[in-house]
Amino acid sequence: MTHFKFVGRCLSSSSAVLLAVFASGAELSYPPKLPGGKTLVTDTSKAFLESPAAIEKGVSIGATPPTVDFLFYPQQDYPGNPWSVWGDGLAANGVYYSAIGDHLGPHGNAFVFEYDPETKSLRTLVNMQKLLKLPENHYTPGKIHSRIDMGGDGWLYFSTHRGSTRVTTDQYHYKGDWIVRHNPETGKTEIVAHAPVPKHCIPTSVLDPDRLIFYGGTAAGNRVDPVMFFAYDINRRKVLHAVENGPYRYMIFARSTGRIYYVNEDSGPLMRYDPASGKPPIRIPGSLGLRSATQETADGYVYTVSTRRDATIWRFNTKTEKAERIGNARVGTQEYVTSLDVDPTGRYLYYVNGAHGGSQQDGTPVVQFDVKTRRKKVIAFLYPFYRERYGYTPLGTFGSAVDESGERLYITWNGNRGGPDQRGRLRFDTCALTIVHIPESERRP
Repeated sequence: MTHFKFVGRCLSSSSAVLLAVFASGAELSYPPKLPGGKTLVTDTSKAFLESPAAIEKGVSIGATPPTVDFLFYPQQDYPGNPWSVWGDGLAANGVYYSAIGDHLGPHGNAFVFEYDPETKSLRTLVNMQKLLKLPENHYTPGKIHSRIDMGGDGWLYFSTHRGSTRVTTDQYHYKGDWIVRHNPETGKTEIVAHAPVPKHCIPTSVLDPDRLIFYGGTAAGNRVDPVMFFAYDINRRKVLHAVENGPYRYMIFARSTGRIYYVNEDSGPLMRYDPASGKPPIRIPGSLGLRSATQETADGYVYTVSTRRDATIWRFNTKTEKAERIGNARVGTQEYVTSLDVDPTGRYLYYVNGAHGGSQQDGTPVVQFDVKTRRKKVIAFLYPFYRERYGYTPLGTFGSAVDESGERLYITWNGNRGGPDQRGRLRFDTCALTIVHIPESERRP
């Protein structure tokens, strides 16, 4: 048995804020285990459609309970500080890619995984400490806060980020964070670039898979320098541009044009970078909220959601570059959404409220938003079902993805096994994965 308590901090948005994401202090065994020595459990229950909390008027609940697979992530063999997910996942080539980290500093670790729905198993693809092989007193990242994207070359691309904000210093030989790629076919992992922006972490990214340009938004290691936007040419191993007032926490990528859009604050001026021009980003008319964004749909739209205390859902037309408000993501008390996914038809958005914790206050709802009718429907309440059956409370997520068929929704959870702390609060301590099999009847207009 191991006693687990938090000693670090996390940088959130534009300022360092100590948030309720830390371990409960309860004694937990590692690695986490399911009953009977199982590695995965599958459930279908009417309880998934029973709301344990009040939801807003006009929000419907699905008629058919989904089947849900549940499993704990491997590599959680010791107490993290805490074990947590901060980067968005990817569904591609019939599998799901995701990342978790131990949030430790200065000697943290982060991992990338592949989930195969055929074998119903997770395998570890990347272990950052093993890749970097740095001396003991050197900084190693405890988080992958960026997206995981797949290039046209078949490689996965992502970037690293600190855990504690106090360890990105000269004392720990900090030079900057890494862009990394992994080839799922060959198993090879490579460092693409170290410190493309010196002394900066890279919590925000998106990849142009056709041009193989990696776009990043940074956070200064010393927390004084401004957020930077940079464009990195992978083939030429060259920074094309690096400019101040970079993306707040996410970027819009229009694959049809190759253009990137971002805001420095959640609903600040809209910036555009066009790789065809070869020039730095420019301000364009309009604004929108941008804490998370979908991929571009076949009809040329990207959907975004604003940040805390707002939760406006926006639709951005990549042809006209016009944005419009089409709804609000809130279904109960929780507003914060950091992963927003669109299904292959372009009609349904999926998300979970309460990304940074608190989702359970609304019953941990998995929400479907119809962009045509602009109606919200909860297709599953995962709390208190998983607490009562498996002792796990899913508290929120920063990583999810809809598969290519639109039938599976993968969600990587920040969650709690240890129970409330002395103040009655639930803290992150364990990461888990759910695969929500969306009933066909819930995907019909």
